[in-house]
Amino acid sequence: MKSRALICADQQQFSLEEFDIPPLAPTEILVRNIYSGVSVGTEFAVIRHKLDYGPFPVCTGYQAVGIVEDIGAHVSKFKIGDKVYYRRNFLPMQRGDQPINACSGAHASYALMAENAEVELLPAGVDDATGALFVMPSVGYNAVDMAGVQMGDVVALHAVGLIGLGALVAARLRGAVTIAIDINPRRLEMAKEMGATYRIDAGALSPQDVKARVEEIKPGGADIVFEGSGIPACLDLAFPLARVRGKFVFLGHYGKAPLSFHFLVPHARQLTAFFPCNDGLAPCRAAVLRNIATGAIPWQKTITHRIDACDAPDLYAKINRDEMPELMGAVIRWS
Repeated sequence: MKSRALICADQQQFSLEEFDIPPLAPTEILVRNIYSGVSVGTEFAVIRHKLDYGPFPVCTGYQAVGIVEDIGAHVSKFKIGDKVYYRRNFLPMQRGDQPINACSGAHASYALMAENAEVELLPAGVDDATGALFVMPSVGYNAVDMAGVQMGDVVALHAVGLIGLGALVAARLRGAVTIAIDINPRRLEMAKEMGATYRIDAGALSPQDVKARVEEIKPGGADIVFEGSGIPACLDLAFPLARVRGKFVFLGHYGKAPLSFHFLVPHARQLTAFFPCNDGLAPCRAAVLRNIATGAIPWQKTITHRIDACDAPDLYAKINRDEMPELMGAVIRWS
């Protein structure tokens, strides 16, 4: 048997390639992928060398849903036919004498992993495509949990891409008043779909006007500010939105280069800062998927693009050239 996978070369060229599937070890499972989810943030930071996840060529992708097709002799957690969601594919990939770096490797038609790896049963009520985008809302959920959002808190979300939207819905479920701030009208409309209490179009306002709008909602500033753009220059736009002795969450991934910002603004506000990492692991993922299953998180609305695997190289090339400003959530169909 062979598996297809989306491969990125060092010069940001994308292709579908085939790799042999080895025999299973006693505690391994083989998953036939249905959908894998695209991460425009982290994946393209790797592709553009802003993050170092190892050598190229590389197979990115860190979230997928599939069906268990085979199990090792000692596997007890899963059975053939189970539908699962997972974070990482451990299938070895080799191009002649050159190994492929499957740093996460979820963009593939098959995945190989140990039964105790980051893989769980997909809850009933979660459709396959939506389930394949479970990481971004889990990242937001983890950040909200870390920052201790309370009922009645006024929470400003500076940039509402998928991770910002994930934090928004998690804060809303905790009873917070949410303010979505972005320069992209489509993202702001999506924030409305996710239940944002207020929306501010920062593209039509000066930074001072954005601050004034936030203070109209909460005099003195927001209790908690989540900065989700991943753009270092945006930190100085977001710090002034917080109240004195408020909280500030570095929600975005700002890359491997040192960060620089104006110290006096967060210093004068005596802000408490939080640096969440990853998606909160199994507890956050399970909580998010339960909320998707019940309809409390209408995450299916974030999917704007569904493509077949054969079109994945073209999709990634267009995203890499910044030719898809309308894209929010995207999934790749493998079977």
